[in-house]
Amino acid sequence: MKNSALIFGISGQDGAYLSKLLLEKGYIVSGTSRNIKLNGLSNLDYLGIKNNIRSYSVSPTNYKDVFDVIKKTKPDEIYNLSGQSSVGLSFEKPKETFESIVLGNFYILEAIRDINPKIKFYNACSGECFGNTDDNAASESSPFKPCSPYAIAKLSTFWQTKLYRDAYQLFACSGILFNHESPLRSMRFVTQKIISTAVKIASGSDEKLVLGNISIKRDWGWAPEYVDAMQRMMQIDKADDFIIATGTSHSLEDFIAITFEKLNMDWKDHVIVDKKLYRPSEIQSNRGDASKASRILGWNATNTISNIIQSMLNDARKV
Repeated sequence: MKNSALIFGISGQDGAYLSKLLLEKGYIVSGTSRNIKLNGLSNLDYLGIKNNIRSYSVSPTNYKDVFDVIKKTKPDEIYNLSGQSSVGLSFEKPKETFESIVLGNFYILEAIRDINPKIKFYNACSGECFGNTDDNAASESSPFKPCSPYAIAKLSTFWQTKLYRDAYQLFACSGILFNHESPLRSMRFVTQKIISTAVKIASGSDEKLVLGNISIKRDWGWAPEYVDAMQRMMQIDKADDFIIATGTSHSLEDFIAITFEKLNMDWKDHVIVDKKLYRPSEIQSNRGDASKASRILGWNATNTISNIIQSMLNDARKV
């Protein structure tokens, strides 16, 4: 019998790549988005898998919606990738961020407990929860120091998931993923903004790339590799939490410079730094140590930042 998976938040970058991976592994895949008709599921369409997915309109902050879709699809595995996913936007809309992330995760866990405690559960947590790691790589035992409404909300889901694992014996795990990119990144993410604008400038546009703090350092990985780690977490005998990261950080300036260099341009001729775009609270530098994932899951990041940027440039598009 085929495994069945339900993905909350199937329309985003990770949802699309995870769907593709699971289909390739023979799963029956169902997925939710807040409004399927309005969303259009362009990422699934782009990957050529839209017609292979059973899709449902579900609000993760409505318990009845969550309960009904789990009852209907009868999944063996549930992946929660839903919720507001932009750190920057979370400063503008903290209430919506908390509700979509914290309530959504809680309702899924409760529905699993009510319907079938044997369902395996994956929670998409974030490396943002560690805040500044300076020159160190955060491990699973590093202290959490969230610096944004988004990170605080994600940290709440981490503790929710651990509680349901420990108190109710659910197979519930959190993947603590550091930044991961792909051509499916939304334009609200700075990496896609850089790629898209640089391609336009290389094509003759005289526009400028206007950015905030470009000295920040991040651990950037390749999204298709990171969803592979998610699926691996669900196959081990005992649920646990894992950091997924490359272990290497680069500044946003590095990301910009590599992008423009690949297009035979000098970024300094085309980039404007505007302090009005600085965030109220910002992580200056963070990166993760995925040695536990390597040891237990057999997972390792293989794509460098140069590979990632080249892949995004090869397929630059608005999503």
